[in-house]
Amino acid sequence: MDFLSDTVVLSRMQFALTAIFHMLWPVLTTGMAIYLVIVEGLWLKTRNPDYYHHARFWAKLYVLNFGIGVASGVPMEFQFGTNWAPFSEAVGDFFGSVLGFEASMAFMLEAGFLGIMLFGWEKVNPAIHYFATIMVAFGANLSTFWIIAANSWLQTPAGGELVNGKFVVSDYFQAIFNPFMLNSVLHMFFATLETSLFVIGGISAWYILKGRHQGFFSKSFKIVLAAAIAVAPLQIYIGHLSAEQVYQHQPAKLAAMEAQWETIPAGNAAPWSMISLPNETAEKNDWEIAIPNALGYILELKPTLSEPVRGLKEWPPEDRPHMVGLIYYSFRIMVAIGFFLVGLMFWTVVQWIRGQLAEDKIGQQRWLMATWIFAAPLGYIAVESGWIVRCVGRQPWTLYEQIRTVDAASNLPPTNVLTSLTLFAVVYSILFVCALFFGSRIIRKGPNLDLPVPGEAETAETSLKTT
Repeated sequence: MDFLSDTVVLSRMQFALTAIFHMLWPVLTTGMAIYLVIVEGLWLKTRNPDYYHHARFWAKLYVLNFGIGVASGVPMEFQFGTNWAPFSEAVGDFFGSVLGFEASMAFMLEAGFLGIMLFGWEKVNPAIHYFATIMVAFGANLSTFWIIAANSWLQTPAGGELVNGKFVVSDYFQAIFNPFMLNSVLHMFFATLETSLFVIGGISAWYILKGRHQGFFSKSFKIVLAAAIAVAPLQIYIGHLSAEQVYQHQPAKLAAMEAQWETIPAGNAAPWSMISLPNETAEKNDWEIAIPNALGYILELKPTLSEPVRGLKEWPPEDRPHMVGLIYYSFRIMVAIGFFLVGLMFWTVVQWIRGQLAEDKIGQQRWLMATWIFAAPLGYIAVESGWIVRCVGRQPWTLYEQIRTVDAASNLPPTNVLTSLTLFAVVYSILFVCALFFGSRIIRKGPNLDLPVPGEAETAETSLKTT
């Protein structure tokens, strides 16, 4: 229990707790906002009331996630001033500015139009309401851009240099568009969208399996399936590009991801470790199942490598990631879920082509619907696993190869950090239970299909007068 007296470890644990919990909520809101844009657009185009009722129903889950995301996100950012003050002082001119952009530009845009999206259905013109929904989606995803740009800069700092312990920015655009930024933003964008699609699809499958509103939810199921046809494979490809960037810019992280202790020289075949038991003390894997040549194909699409894959032993213990087992298995969990979701998408598409997703047949696809329900939370697990790889694998650096984590932490009494960590754990546990309670209540209640559709009453009244 020595970690209870280590301020740095406790501060890392607190940030990990708040980040992992907070990530659960914007992952759904950023993707679901795009879905709301789609269904409202379909309603405006077709005037089919089902699409209107879809927009109203899913918006309830959206606002629930939005509220908890705000409540959990604000304390997380305050930790940069409380637990990581030396880091904030060193990089605040850039890092603080970017987080400020996220709050003042993106979050306020989303929050400003959210009220119109939720309560303006019969109070503003349908085109204005649709514009508000688009702005909510744009703001939510703009938040993702700024957050990922900031985190990518921690991974591959650019646009300036450390001068007397303070990062001086010489080129803001170079810092924002650092080497990791583009692929990281795309990877996170498709991760949030894919997670949202399979959550919406899983909930729709639950209704279909229960025999409730089958025709209604078969529409949402087919919408997310049509989107998943593009999104799921693209996410695999962009993830591959992100891994290539790790290979080029963060070889120590790659070595931890693969539990690679010894260097594989250029020109040699590179096996891929499918499963192993890393032993950090002995600096080896106690056992391993590897696929010959596979790592070469993964990194360079050929069996032999043109560049070496450096092993963890090439770095002194204080300069390389620890918790290798956590990084190694988190990466494999993320990849396995990605391929599972692609496989589920292909299975469902086959059934769709065979006509088994027709309204009168979809309820008979019990195994398929059950698998979609099972898949609903998997996107969250993949996202959290990916962030563990990204951030734990960056250690022992806060700003990669420039500021060590041990030097970035505030000099606080361990008891103070332990107290705040405990309070966060309690409060977030309560928030999580509340989210499950209210979310399940929304789902159990289901959509209100008797909700009046804007414009229908006026149309009916005009028709009666004309008659």
